[in-house]
Amino acid sequence: MSKKKQKKEKSGLLGRIVRRFFLTLFTLVILLVVGLSLIMNLVFNGPSPAARDVLTMSLLEPSATKWIPGLFMDKEIVEQIRSAGHNEDIQEEQNLDDIVIMDANTLAASDEWAAYPDGIRIESYSGKTFNAHIMLIQDPSRVYLGLSSYDGFSTSKPGKRLNAAIEDEGASAAVNAGAFNDDGTAGLQVGSVPAGLTIHDGKVVSNLYKDLVPEKGFCGFNTDNKLVVAESMTEQQAMEQNIRDGCEFGPVLIVNGVPNQKVYSGNSGYNPRTVVGQRADGVVIFVCADGRQAGSLGATYKDMIDILTAYGAVNACNMDGGSSSVMLYRDYTTGQVQMINSYSVLQSEPRRMPNFWMVKPKQ
Repeated sequence: MSKKKQKKEKSGLLGRIVRRFFLTLFTLVILLVVGLSLIMNLVFNGPSPAARDVLTMSLLEPSATKWIPGLFMDKEIVEQIRSAGHNEDIQEEQNLDDIVIMDANTLAASDEWAAYPDGIRIESYSGKTFNAHIMLIQDPSRVYLGLSSYDGFSTSKPGKRLNAAIEDEGASAAVNAGAFNDDGTAGLQVGSVPAGLTIHDGKVVSNLYKDLVPEKGFCGFNTDNKLVVAESMTEQQAMEQNIRDGCEFGPVLIVNGVPNQKVYSGNSGYNPRTVVGQRADGVVIFVCADGRQAGSLGATYKDMIDILTAYGAVNACNMDGGSSSVMLYRDYTTGQVQMINSYSVLQSEPRRMPNFWMVKPKQ
């Protein structure tokens, strides 16, 4: 047999192997999609309304999957599930007199913080469907809204990943904050500009893309270092209330120590989440719940409210969640930044974002 003929036969064999491989792979993908569709159809249209509602909300909350429930159910049913509990009232008027921030002498004498010289305490909690990480910041004056750009936002200037931002700021700790422009692509414009009212150091730095804020709400600290939460906030209202740092996202979870029943008794899905709250003594509470991974499916709004209540939150608001949820801490002795929460299995690093809740180093 000639070398030319042998080469041709080997080439033909290799071609058949490659074609069979891709045919098998294609078949497996089709079977997986069909099987997943059948399972989802069974849940959406099966005998358990509770399972249907949880799956629906778990898909409606992330921007990338909100279209899926509409493939299996009428729009009216989807909207009915989404709006469950929305007829409940929420306490709009905060009584900030309930917040009495500890002075320097009280802070120094507090036994609660004796083992935490940097004034930051981190604990963990395991729920039925999630793992959560709770960070307590003793002094609320250290918490501020960091920005990816301090000379204006533009879609031509990419946002920052939180692990880069905490180094640039030299902060002691950080979590993700508000909403941002997100067109569902992987382009650098995603996460470059905040969505909604954004305030840093007492100045409005952005108020664009309000229609892109998926859950209405506002979370910010005033010049007395008290957490202000509201279902809506205008620039004028923010200035009248002396907001020094704040951003838009929601929903509001707790007002004056009372859970928001629109959320608590309504439907929500299992997803990664980030929330910000404050105790009556001024201590700030950051909570990040892991999700979209084998050991932690995710948390509901009710789960987050229960954690906040257990930690004494008087006021609290939900922040951006899903793949945006990140909690970082700089070790007080080594100076090394540690990742406190766990990523979704769908990502390998933090998303680019335009703003973050940062904690200044202790003076």
